Amino acid sequence: MVFTRTLQKGIFKVIKLLTTNHFEAAAVILFGIGFMNMLLQDNLIKKFIGLNIMDTAIYLYLVSYGYVIGRSAPIAEVGKAAQFEEFINPIPSGLVLTGIVVSVSVTAFSLALIQRLY
Repeated sequence: MVFTRTLQKGIFKVIKLLTTNHFEAAAVILFGIGFMNMLLQDNLIKKFIGLNIMDTAIYLYLVSYGYVIGRSAPIAEVGKAAQFEEFINPIPSGLVLTGIVVSVSVTAFSLALIQRLY
């Protein structure tokens, strides 16, 4: 009886965490899908699609980590004193943009190599 009550409390805690952190949960699920795709597929193009899904999951996690509800983009208005507490952290956004550019370049190069192999 005590074990089932403890198990129910644990399940409710997990459900509460998943509903409050749904972007992070989606990122973890996407990363798992991409990782399993890379492990289980024999075709190189399908493996590379799995790698791109993993990249997307990481970008989603970084964006969700850097966003704070109630804050705006770090753009100061003219004539208004900017307070640090009003803005979100711009570093995760910059990392995501840089990662997308690198990912597109690596994707193009890898697909050219895969085409050359076949």
